[in-house]
Amino acid sequence: MNFSAFDLNLLRVFDALLRERSTTRAGQRIGLSQPAVSAALGRLRTALGDEVFVRRGQGLEPTAYALDVAADLHSLMEQLEALLHAPGFDAANATDTFRMAGIDFFAEMLMPRLAQLTADRAPGVTFQLVDLVPGKYAGMMDSHAIDLVLVPDMEMPDWVDSAPLFHSPFVVIARAGHPRFTAEGIGPDDPIPLELFCELGHVLCSPDGKLKAQTDRVLAERGLSRRVVMSMPYFSGVTRVVADSDHLAMVPAQLADILADRLRLTRHPSPVPMPVPLIRMFWPRRMSASPAHAWLRDTVSEVLTPLDPGLI
Repeated sequence: MNFSAFDLNLLRVFDALLRERSTTRAGQRIGLSQPAVSAALGRLRTALGDEVFVRRGQGLEPTAYALDVAADLHSLMEQLEALLHAPGFDAANATDTFRMAGIDFFAEMLMPRLAQLTADRAPGVTFQLVDLVPGKYAGMMDSHAIDLVLVPDMEMPDWVDSAPLFHSPFVVIARAGHPRFTAEGIGPDDPIPLELFCELGHVLCSPDGKLKAQTDRVLAERGLSRRVVMSMPYFSGVTRVVADSDHLAMVPAQLADILADRLRLTRHPSPVPMPVPLIRMFWPRRMSASPAHAWLRDTVSEVLTPLDPGLI
């Protein structure tokens, strides 16, 4: 291919087709008619010496060559957009959509405050909180499915950047007026005897469906175990079950604080020393220089870092 004669506008079409798999939707994405996109696809095939896309049903399927270059092309187009973007990010007039992945903890601790902060600052911006897919955090970023991942500190590929947000100690929650606690004189914030903690049923928040968590590993080191009677993928469900039963649960302290009065829960320190997770935000390095993404990170930090005064 003669690069000096290559029409770089075709790269915009190529990128849009990879994202949309449809000439009509690709055209809508970049402001071209469907016939114009089809014509550009023909020129792209000639220039690259590859079919690039083949028809499959109502859509287009990329060839092996197209799939091989997809990630690099997406990154290149984003870098060009950032390079040519006007300096800074005009939040007041922006219409961007930002997708963040995190457990439903952030539906309580992030999204309401985010709505308050951005109602006037960025009225045209859309925020989406989507479920985490266990073990696929990096893949979700690599495929452009999400802009930001909110998870405990962990190893990520070297093309991922991160920043700390807050520490999230776990505490025990129980319903107010729990009969066993009343009988044994255990009040709000009082420690729970380890024997009673292991005896009572526990509700576990487990996005991947496992029936054991860090608490169980710590107990096992002491030759102990607790009785997990129920698991579910959302803290919102866990807290509701605890509020309506005699079961216990381990939840982030910040969540316990905000829900205690609403659901009539009491919180108690863990009866065994527990590691304190550091929650971080992760994002693909290709977005680090983007003014829009930097604004997103700054805004999320503004909401979440006050949960941990040690990071302010």
